[in-house]
Amino acid sequence: MTPHSFAGKRVLVTGSSRGIGFSTAKLFLEAGARVAVNGSTEASTLRAVGQLGSAGAVPAPGDVSGTTGCRAIVSVAVDRLGGLDILVNSAGLADYSPVGEVTGEIWDRVVDTNLKGTFFCLQEALPALRATCGAVVNVASDAGLIGERNLSVYCASKGGVVNLTRALAMELAPGVRVNCVCPGYTDTDMVRRDVIEKAGNPVDAEAAIKAYAPMKRITAPGEVAALIAFLCSGAAASITGGAFVIDGGATAGRA
Repeated sequence: MTPHSFAGKRVLVTGSSRGIGFSTAKLFLEAGARVAVNGSTEASTLRAVGQLGSAGAVPAPGDVSGTTGCRAIVSVAVDRLGGLDILVNSAGLADYSPVGEVTGEIWDRVVDTNLKGTFFCLQEALPALRATCGAVVNVASDAGLIGERNLSVYCASKGGVVNLTRALAMELAPGVRVNCVCPGYTDTDMVRRDVIEKAGNPVDAEAAIKAYAPMKRITAPGEVAALIAFLCSGAAASITGGAFVIDGGATAGRA
């Protein structure tokens, strides 16, 4: 739950059919907002809307990896909500290929989804956000702040999101605030599926993830959602251009 009220606010959360995006949409709905829910397909979007079980949730399906998809998602969201106060760019994907195995297709898929989608969804939403002095939160990663093995393309894309956030915050102030969050390992289906379950020993893999950060735990999606909500609230009115780490201390340093 969030201590902030978003009654009457209109929110678009990309990538909200699962993971951090789903938890973020749920939190905003519980706080009184109306939320445009986005998945890459109509089926995944409608499934998420049903799971959220709120009359305030409206579907806005589409693939953020292309400008046409970004335009369609934002257009539907603004039309169905009657405007836009908050944009959360949460759609994203990772790839764990070693550098020698990265193909052009992998590069395009990851960078277009994580970085291109973030930029063009914001660009398309900008007139509506300017009309309401709105707020934007981009979901980056601790991998946008440090390098990690076998995550070169993901690190590049999320590092781009971090610095894109700073540049847009400078350009759009004072009317629109732009921040990003940088989660570490978070207990999402993507981490479960692509990291833990694909390991030779999933039990050891989960234990290693928990041991990686000083706090010795995996962050819950709802914790990231709460940070996003704070950054979109009136309590954060003077905060823009920030990259807020929520990683259990993983990027603080090494003993």
